[in-house]
Parts: sequence; structure tokens; C-alpha cells
Amino acid sequence: MHVVNLSPASRHPHTSREVDDIPDVIKKISLQDAFRDPSSPFHLPPGTQGPASPDPPAEFLHTEAQETRAEHARTKMLELGYDPSSFWEQRIVWGDHDAFQHVNNVRYVRFLESSRIEWMVSLGKEIGGASRADDMLAGRGISLILKTISIDYKRPVVYPDMLLIAHKPHPGPLVSTSDVHKTEFGQRRFPKTHFHLMGAIYSYAQRRIVTECDEVLVWYDYEKLAKCDPGEEATVALQRRMFLTQEPSAYE
Repeated sequence: MHVVNLSPASRHPHTSREVDDIPDVIKKISLQDAFRDPSSPFHLPPGTQGPASPDPPAEFLHTEAQETRAEHARTKMLELGYDPSSFWEQRIVWGDHDAFQHVNNVRYVRFLESSRIEWMVSLGKEIGGASRADDMLAGRGISLILKTISIDYKRPVVYPDMLLIAHKPHPGPLVSTSDVHKTEFGQRRFPKTHFHLMGAIYSYAQRRIVTECDEVLVWYDYEKLAKCDPGEEATVALQRRMFLTQEPSAYE
């Protein structure tokens, strides 16, 4: 039997209160007893190790059903016009939960960021190769910064799950009332210094989109510390992606 000494000798020499870590000591002893007890679900036989983490086993992520769900998710996102260069798979872990037993809302901002960065790297490579993409990531020369993000939480996500996050660029609201009468998307006037990205998060477990967002990205000159016109090459590359990823009904 383990005995914890609560005599005055266990008190801090300069205070009258008991040592703060005594409850932790008791918990540690109890947990060690559980490891040693063969009848305990926490029993670890001598010479063995426990699991590396509370995450699900690897086969959860690589079953045939899981691969089918992944393919369905990608197909759905492509049908909705999302740019495949932005596709980002995010595995949900227990630590993503909050006190309400679902994935905390703040986590989604990080998930969307990962997809957005994937898309930005792809755009940088299209504009000027790998070196341009590296410069954009490092904040050298002209790059992109997030100005605003608006998130629509449609359904809660719980562990375990895998998410597919994707983005597609769009020009945002009409820049003038005269644009309402323009039937061809190519005739629209685009703001030179910023544009919008629409994002979506698809749940493999629920087989549907669980979150959507709209973001405003600004072209930013890190040498001048000001927003800027990125130049013809970047503008053309961006508009090309808008034409490829926009659904026809969005600009008819």
C-alpha cells in the first residue's frame, strides 16, 4: 500500500500550505497501480508499451470505404468548381474537440488556412515557378495576405473524421451597377489589388459540406509595405483560374 506523507515535513518550508503537487502524486500512484493490475483495462504487461496516441489505428484511414469516401469528396468538390490545387485533407483528432464535444470553431480557420496556402503556392508556381512560390511564402516582394474571412458553420464535426478542404477564386461583388447588364464574365471589371476566395470543408463521415467561407485576399508589396497591383502576369493567371473554377450560373 502506498502512503502519502501529509505531516508538517511535507509542507513548503516558507509557507503554511501543503505542497501543491500532492494531488498529482496521488493520481500518478493510482495510474501506476492501474498499469500493474492485470484486471485493469489500462494494464501494460512488463516489457510492453502503450499506444503512441489516442488516435484511431491507421487502418481507419486506409480502408476501402475510406478511399471511396475520399474519391466521392474530390468528385463533389470538382463538380462545384473548386480548384484541385487547393485540396487539403485534414485528419480530425480528439484534441480538436472543445468542451461541447465537437471540433472547436477556431480549428476551422487553421484548416482553411492550410488549403489556402496550398492554393497560393500553386498560383505562385504558375506565375513564376518554384522560386516565385517560395518568395510568396516567405513574404519577399509581392505576395498575398488575408484581409477578411467570413465562415458559415453548417454542421458540427466530431472525432473521428477526415475532412477535404478546398478553395476557388471569384471576383466578389459587382464593382458597379453597370456590371449587372454585362452578360459575359470576361467583360467584368476586376479590382486590381484584391479578390475573393470561396472555401468549403467536406466531411468524409457525413458525406457533405459542413462549413463554407468567403475570404478577401490582398496583393501586398512587402518592400513598400502597401497593397499593390501585382502586374499583368499575376492578374491574367488569377483570372484564368476564375474562368476555370467558376460555375457557369455564377456569371450568366
